[in-house]
Amino acid sequence: MNDSTELATRESRTGVAPREGAQPAKQLTRIAPAVDVFEDSHGITLYADLPGVPREKLEVRVQDGSLNIEAEAVIPSPSGLRLQHGEVRHPHFWRAFTLSPDFDVSRIDAQLRDGVLELTIPRREEAKPRRIEVSVSQA
Repeated sequence: MNDSTELATRESRTGVAPREGAQPAKQLTRIAPAVDVFEDSHGITLYADLPGVPREKLEVRVQDGSLNIEAEAVIPSPSGLRLQHGEVRHPHFWRAFTLSPDFDVSRIDAQLRDGVLELTIPRREEAKPRRIEVSVSQA
């Protein structure tokens, strides 16, 4: 992780007062994953770096023109060893994007391979660039 990685920490809030002697709410560290976005006439392809995230801990949602990526990394701790220093104990990735109505969100393809999420979002047919034939008229 480099220094430019965005981090935000927030407490889990349930709206319920904690019991006396209860453990404090665990801190949730939110990391904005690095993303590359490529666009061509067919649509966009988005690559998001999500190291340590298994398929079952990944959620991709589209609602009201907003694309949300939320994931939790699973970092195994070797048996017989005790964590001596941990900078990110519960890594939680989150990123949101606003999508243009030019894209067909019903045809999004999502693939997770080797810690990289690839989203392909096609452009709607009517939004694709097209060549317009110009005719010459004799006046």
